[in-house]
Amino acid sequence: MRVTIDAVLMGRVAPLGPTGKPSGIDKSASSGPVRIGFEGLDGDERADRRHHGGPEKAVHHYPLDHAPAWRADLPGAPALVERPGAFGENLSTHGLTEADICVGDLWRAGTALLQVSQARQPCWKLNARFGVPDMAVRVQKTGRTGWYYRIIETGTVGAGDDLVLVERAHPDWPLSRLLRVFYVDRLDRAALAEIAALPSLSTSWRTLAARRLDKGLVEDWKPRLQGNASSA
Repeated sequence: MRVTIDAVLMGRVAPLGPTGKPSGIDKSASSGPVRIGFEGLDGDERADRRHHGGPEKAVHHYPLDHAPAWRADLPGAPALVERPGAFGENLSTHGLTEADICVGDLWRAGTALLQVSQARQPCWKLNARFGVPDMAVRVQKTGRTGWYYRIIETGTVGAGDDLVLVERAHPDWPLSRLLRVFYVDRLDRAALAEIAALPSLSTSWRTLAARRLDKGLVEDWKPRLQGNASSA
């Protein structure tokens, strides 16, 4: 499996939306190769280091394949929705979606080696980004979330480079299935037990699955989706 990387994007922290809260979600495409370190792309900033970035969420990938569906769902949305970087991603491609990506996949991006660590958990910053009050909810309900990588080998990546699947350890766990368990079949105990034991999944998502198994309850999403907290 191979696709071409259409854009590599980074952003500086800047005020976002009417409240002016700091965010690095507004990203621009690089004109040349960019180094990928264990914390992400050189020059890419995060305002909230507690919930954004770090080794498990070093690089965010969002498929431009979703743009037509967003335009159909949100005819009044800004043209931003159809551009690379709209969702604050670092890598933009055509040809891969959450149905094609599995937990733990190893992908060669330029000279770097990336591993899929989790899907994105959308947060309220998407509402401010698009001027759509329930955008984060829409992203979660549709499963058009994008995903994160951890870095296995540092290197450089640029637009036009290939993104090549190197190894697939968990073919039974595409991100589309993972998202369905977390957001639709939320207390499927058998599936949650499998998720909690997936070694390549981020620690936070394995912990979340284990907590649901233990408590038999689904966590409150409102702070993340509506404001005051974020897990994006």
